[in-house]
This record gives sequence, structure tokens and C-alpha cells, in this order.
Amino acid sequence: MMGNYLLVHGAWAGGWSWEKVVPLLEQKGHAVKAPDLPGHGMDKTPLPGVNLQTYTEKVCQVLDEFDDQVILVGHSMGGIVISQAAEERPQKIKKLVYLAGYLLQNGETLMQVFQRDKGSLLGANLIMADDQSHVTLKEEGIKDVIYPDASDEDIERIKERVVPQATMPFATTINITEENYGSIPRAYIECSNDLVITPAVQKEMYSKMPCEKVLTLETSHTPNYGAHEKLVEQLLNC
Repeated sequence: MMGNYLLVHGAWAGGWSWEKVVPLLEQKGHAVKAPDLPGHGMDKTPLPGVNLQTYTEKVCQVLDEFDDQVILVGHSMGGIVISQAAEERPQKIKKLVYLAGYLLQNGETLMQVFQRDKGSLLGANLIMADDQSHVTLKEEGIKDVIYPDASDEDIERIKERVVPQATMPFATTINITEENYGSIPRAYIECSNDLVITPAVQKEMYSKMPCEKVLTLETSHTPNYGAHEKLVEQLLNC
């Protein structure tokens, strides 16, 4: 059965992070969109204008471009974006899929969960702006922490495309209801070798926000590179 997929990237990234996944889904006959969130990829929204609301508006805009319901996938930080978009457009979404994503309860912020994740290696690889408006990645953290499964060739291209990340989305509370967000089935794909969001914290999130399916990939935080074929298999199994 063919479907519609909307793939939402994580922090510091862009729609490009799905470049190995999109063709594989399309080859199986699915319609796929992987947009750049504001301030990412080819979208040049200035950092002061980047927040969870602008992220959500972008995803809702793309959802509205589909005629039929969509499987909405959020990687990492993209988890908070798909949650908020689901609250705004529940009728457009067939299923929510969190790929090593932040699956928050109503009223939580990404930062609250991140600060509880004492095993994460991400914090040591971040450089915070003096005014705390944005955060950049140390170059060594790109390969060692976020994309360890990627080839050296892929890493060079990734480094050229990584952007500073606005911090406002991290500090914004999720506002979801049972009537809207809660009406949509959800699945979680956990990554068992994740150094960004530890497996224990992933489990904590999907235990507090139960999912119809929990699938496991024995990969790093970003299986989009190096394990993209296995990732597509899991997406189709959701």
C-alpha cells in the first residue's frame, strides 16, 4: 500500500539529512517530502526568527500540500516539531513516527529532557553563543557523536551543510491535547548505539508516552547515513 511521508530533520541539519532515505521510499512508490525547517538548509530565515512556532507552521504548510493523510516522521529535535504540528493538523496525519526523537509530554521542553540525559555526549560538543541565542557544533562532534555511521565522504558533505541552531525551540514547552495530538497513532524507532539521546532516555520517553510500536535499530543517533536501508525497512514496518 502506497503512502505519503513527510520527513522532519533534527537540529543543525536540513532536509538534506534524508537524502539517502527519500529515494528508497520513492522507489517503493511512496510520495515523500523532506523540507528545510526555517533557518536550516536552503531556508535563510535569520536565527532570531527561528522558533518552535515557525517550525510548526512550516510543517503544517507542507502537510497541507498533500491530498491524503501523511505519515509524519521526526528525527531527534524534529520530534517536538511533529508533536506540535500534530496538535495543529490532526486530521492530516495518519501516524507519527519518532526516530530517536524527543517525544515530550504536554508542558515539557526539549531542554528539560536533555538535561536529564547525563550519559549524552552531545553537551560536550556544543559551543553556546555569548547571548545564548544559538549553539554550534564542534567539528569533531559531527562525526564522533551525531553521524558515526556515516562514511568519510558523507561526513565532508555534512560538515559543509551543518548550520548554527537557534536555542529558542529547545526552551519552548510543548502544548498538546488528547483531543488532537492524542487521537493519532504513534511509533518510536529507538537507536541502541545513540550517543546523543541515550537509549535509556529514549525508553523513558516512549514509556511515559506509550506508542503502538517500538522498533529498534542497532545504530547511532542518525541512521540516515550508513544504515539508511535498514531505516527505510523500519519506517515501512511502522
